[in-house]
Amino acid sequence: MDIQWYPGHMAKTRKQIQKNLKLVDVVIELLDARIPASSRNPVINDVLQGKPRVVVLNKADLADPEKTTLWLKHFGKLGLPGVAVDSQRGVGVKQMLNQTSNQASPAIQKYVDKGRRPRAARCMVVGIPNVGKSMLINRLAGRSATRTGNRPGVTRGEQWIKLGDSLELLDTPGVLWPKFEDPEVAFKLAVTGAIKEQIYDPYEICIRLVNWLVKTAPGVLDDRYGIGNIPGGANEIVLAIGAKRGFFLSGGKIDDYKTAVLIIKEFREGRLGQHTLDLPE
Repeated sequence: MDIQWYPGHMAKTRKQIQKNLKLVDVVIELLDARIPASSRNPVINDVLQGKPRVVVLNKADLADPEKTTLWLKHFGKLGLPGVAVDSQRGVGVKQMLNQTSNQASPAIQKYVDKGRRPRAARCMVVGIPNVGKSMLINRLAGRSATRTGNRPGVTRGEQWIKLGDSLELLDTPGVLWPKFEDPEVAFKLAVTGAIKEQIYDPYEICIRLVNWLVKTAPGVLDDRYGIGNIPGGANEIVLAIGAKRGFFLSGGKIDDYKTAVLIIKEFREGRLGQHTLDLPE
């Protein structure tokens, strides 16, 4: 599996982020709670140049809660305060704001020490595409402050969002690296929706997903689709699910493509349970 996706605007975005760092007091690094390692830009530490940071594990409602706790402890050991958030329902948002204010307070105090009036903390939200930045900002603003979408690459331009008197947010497009050197990372990004569907084979991704579920969550596919104990491998399981759902082509052949799209979709929606594909080292 060779997945490569690096839209031109992302290279420009990296330069914009580095340029705008001097305008903000703290960075909110948004990760997908299901893949905290795979959804981190591997050069993020170089890009952010030591700027105070809060790590937010978004979509926590779709992730394994016990593994999310392990990840928060992991980031804490690295000196990075972390918060689990479900931005769709607003869970964890207040804690995130408190952490953000704490991280920004030294910069604000320096501002006051120079004899200036206190100002709102200035933050920048960064993350890979489709990790939920726009939804989080809309939740914070209590309105449609920026566009949202269920596909990667919706946010293209940077925009300041004022949230009351205490916080200002600078939203930026997602940042992704130019090459997925690890095919396992590419698979995890694809199956969680961080990569455009036009550049990978859904069936291939589905087969890897089914193999992962059979190994780590045996029984979940039977619970969802009622297929029983299917002899054989992932391909036979996909065909059995397709037959159960009535996905037939002319001639009675099972539509394995349509079945694969369904399985991936329901995994992303949490209909196959709460799963975390990455574990802390």
